[in-house]
Amino acid sequence: MAPLNESHNSPVEAASTLRRRFDEDRFVVTAEVTPPVTADPDDFIARALPLKGIAAAVNVTDGAGAKSHLASIAAAHFLVQNGIEPILQMTCRDRNRIALQSDLLGAVALGVRNVLILSGDDPKVGDQPEAKAVFDLDSRGLLATAQKMRREHKLLPGTEIKGGFDLFIGAADVPTDPPPRWDAKGLKSKADAGADFIQTQFCMDIGVVRRYAARLVELGLSPRLRILIGLAPIPSVRSARWMKEKLFGTIIPDAVVERIAKAADARAEGKRICIELLRQLAEVPGISGAHVMAPLNPSDIPEVIAASGVTAKKRAL
Repeated sequence: MAPLNESHNSPVEAASTLRRRFDEDRFVVTAEVTPPVTADPDDFIARALPLKGIAAAVNVTDGAGAKSHLASIAAAHFLVQNGIEPILQMTCRDRNRIALQSDLLGAVALGVRNVLILSGDDPKVGDQPEAKAVFDLDSRGLLATAQKMRREHKLLPGTEIKGGFDLFIGAADVPTDPPPRWDAKGLKSKADAGADFIQTQFCMDIGVVRRYAARLVELGLSPRLRILIGLAPIPSVRSARWMKEKLFGTIIPDAVVERIAKAADARAEGKRICIELLRQLAEVPGISGAHVMAPLNPSDIPEVIAASGVTAKKRAL
């Protein structure tokens, strides 16, 4: 990392590599790592290092599952120190607007250039259901706050932000098979609030993706928003069925579940399916990339990204 007193190369002035990849019209693949429950960064770094040079950027989850983990802002900084571009996930669940603005300033000061803004899981689904949720701002409110900080160099009350504040802002979406006259109102509001890119929930149905993307192109939301479709190398039929039935917003066709169920090696078949979908996504106009997640089998992520060969491709226009 450059010394902080060398302004030309300082973390505060460095641009997002992720944004540069999009601007080059490359097909972008991001990944995700959940910080462990530890104060020792070595375990987290060991989980993330296999993604270096494979994924364009790596999401660091923020209290995933409404449970306590190593703080996402600290974990993102460890990625920066190890030459990995982080995407800092920031939820509205745990902090009020004062703390959220302070954390955005702190993240940029630590060399973080990308943030993914989320509502956050309800504490009732976690291991401390008695915890009190904050939700002082909702996700659109935090998007607009980050946009104000970036565009106007001001906090919400109008206080000036000193120095650089370069941030690439993301949000989440649940893909849908668009019905007639679907207007993507939620995505429009996130784009208007300041989102630059979107990472979606798992969608393992290429037909749905094609129709979803085509409608976003018609509405002018793509490429205004860079869309990354969520994929997974599903390790077992049990996981496939649980995701399909229990995980909100997930789209997994019956054919995918059946392929994994009939395979002699379910984990290998799940990886093959993910590789196939990555290659198909790279040919879909309006889709800028994929976001690969595998909480139960994170070691499979770099393998499927590398095997797909899609990161060398220009995206379909």
